[in-house]
Parts: sequence; structure tokens; C-alpha cells
Amino acid sequence: MSSNRPLFIARRQVIRGLLATGAFGVTSRFWVGCSSTPEKPEASSGSPTASAPAGKELVMGFIFVGPKDDYGYNQAHYEGEQVIAKLPGVKAIEQAQVPETKEVQEVMGSMVDQDNATVLFPTSFGYFDPHILQMAVKYPNIQFFHCGGLYTEGKHPKNVGSYFAYIDEAQYVSGIVAGHTTKTNKLGFIAAKPIPQVLRNINAYTLGAKSVNPKITTQVVFTGDWSLPVKEAEATNSMADQGVDVVTCHVDSPKVVMETAEKRGIYCTGYHANQAKLAPKGYLTGAEWDWSKIYSEYISLVQGGKTLMDGGIPHIVRGGYKEGYIKNSDYGPAVGEKAKQDAEAAKTKLKDSSLIIYKGGLKDNTGKVVIPAGKDYKQQDPELEKMDWLVEGVMGSIKS
Repeated sequence: MSSNRPLFIARRQVIRGLLATGAFGVTSRFWVGCSSTPEKPEASSGSPTASAPAGKELVMGFIFVGPKDDYGYNQAHYEGEQVIAKLPGVKAIEQAQVPETKEVQEVMGSMVDQDNATVLFPTSFGYFDPHILQMAVKYPNIQFFHCGGLYTEGKHPKNVGSYFAYIDEAQYVSGIVAGHTTKTNKLGFIAAKPIPQVLRNINAYTLGAKSVNPKITTQVVFTGDWSLPVKEAEATNSMADQGVDVVTCHVDSPKVVMETAEKRGIYCTGYHANQAKLAPKGYLTGAEWDWSKIYSEYISLVQGGKTLMDGGIPHIVRGGYKEGYIKNSDYGPAVGEKAKQDAEAAKTKLKDSSLIIYKGGLKDNTGKVVIPAGKDYKQQDPELEKMDWLVEGVMGSIKS
């Protein structure tokens, strides 16, 4: 589907026409799982049942805010989709470069009404509220799984689920490598927006680096949006001019940051997917998602007849190294043996939960205690999903 954009636009025009005539709400409700037991039909005498005959393929729709070959967030999800698309009984469809506007609602509606999708993965942060929430009400038998949005019991529709990975664990490990490699003790972090998931990455990266090199600082720049290549290049160049010799980022596509760092002769660590070939000399390692693992788990549950609505599928799914949801890129040629040893040791401890990133007595970069002594926040702690501070050692402000 995504390979033929004009056709998909035509489909969206059909949906717009239905909206204009009020016919959009009168749509077929397709099956939810692979159970051979039919669900109770809707009230209308002519409406079909919500389940399909046993053996019917599971159609899953994936929606990306950017191109699926962006070396970043969208590519990581696409790579996960490609793995599960090869599983028996599964058909995966996708649409890329869909903005965080009502256009994503049209895409979701088209996937359900025209492609018979019963499970949707609209992946971008801005798709959640209001778009997924509104469409979940319109399509109560369709399951919506969002990456990052936090489901709230009693507030959000029961056919909405939230999944995410503790990628800050991999950022902590990347920080260890950066802390060992830097010669100036100046790291740089180029970020899109100061939301909790981004702040966790900045803080974990810095804490990982400081665990092996207490002298380091991390300069942070917020660009203001997920994909602003010009600003990303400007920020990387500015950091290089100021003596920063290792940079990383949390933007949709790290491509520009990695390539600019390589041109400036400084080191970089990647994010989302593997960018090693963009910076063959300076790439140290990177924090990567492995979405194929969690997508495969969802498929197994859905094909087993489980749903979000009946409680068979959890509304909130999280995991890190232990669950196999994240990994690190292979080490680059500039990484020393001590850095590798310390990074691998940290991975092992994060897997068995013996290493806690956010330990008590932690201060933010204004000197305020944000985690009191004697109080540790483990990865699963909901307080971390509300993070609104930058750790001591980070140069910058979330208000900048």
C-alpha cells in the first residue's frame, strides 16, 4: 500500500466523501481475534459479526510519520513489521509519511474499511491524543496499539493499548562507551521535544557516561520537532565548534546528526536503528529497538483469541534488555577494550535488574533533589513516565 501513494490518496478522498455525507459511521466491524467463536453482532440487523471465520488471515496496519528508510524511528518500526509479515496467517500493510493531524484518522479508517485491518499500530507520539482515542470510539471492535502513549484505566477506550521499551537502558550503555571515548569530557545530545521519553534518554546517557567518567557534561539542544534536518545539522556543528567530541540524539532520523558528526571528525552514538554505515570512522555504538519481538508477542495473543477488550492482552506493555525489546549496535573501530568490558557488564546487570539507573539522592541540573536518598526508581516505576527534569551534569533547560 505504501508503495503506491496516489492510490492511497484516492482512498482517503473516498473516506472524506463518506465523512461529508455522514456515512463514515456506518462501516463494517471486522473480527478482533482468530478465535472460531463469533463475537456478538452489533445491534443493527444488517451489521456483520466482529469476528472472522477460523483460518482467516490477520491484517495488521502500521502507520509511520516519516519515511520507512529514515535510518531512525520509522525504519525501526518498519524493520519490526517486515519480520512479523513473514509469519503464517499474517498480512501487514503500511502507510508512511502520515502527519500527526486528522489525516492519520483517515488512514486508519481506510485500513479498516478497505483493507480489513483489525489491529492497528499508529506509531508516532502525536497520533495518540486525540486521533487514536477518537477512532477507538468509532471502531470499538478494532484494536489500537500505540507506541509510547500511556493508557489510563477508566479514561481511555478499552480497545487501546500502549507499548514501549526501556530504550534508556541502551542509552545508558551508549553513555558508558561515550564516557570512555571522549577526550574533551564534553558530550552533546540533540533532542526533539522535552517529553518524558526523551528526557529519560538524555538522563540515562549522562548517568551512564558519568558512571565511568565523573568529569563529563552533556550539552543538550531541543530542536522543537521530530524532523528538522537543518536545525539538527546546525546543532551538531555548533557543538563541534564548542569542543563536544561525542554526539547523540533523540530525533526521528539520526541520519543528519551522524553524517555531520563524521564530517566534523567527532564521534557519535546512534539511536532507533543502526547508523554505523553513515559514520564508519566515528560511530561508537547505538541504542536500538527490536520491535519484531513485541509485535510477534501481540500476534501470538491475537491469533490465540485474546483481546484488549476482554483483558487477555495487557493495556500497558513495557520491557528492556531482559524482554528482548532493545539492543545495542555493534561496537565501532574507535571503541576501546575497557569501554566494551564496562558496557557489557552494565548490560548484564540491567538484564538481571541489579543495576538501577535512577538511584536515590539524585539531583537535577539546578541542584534540586529529584529522587530522595533511600528511594530508587526502577524501570517499571510510573514516576519515570512523568519525568520533567534533567540530571546534574546536563547543560541546558527543558524550557529552551
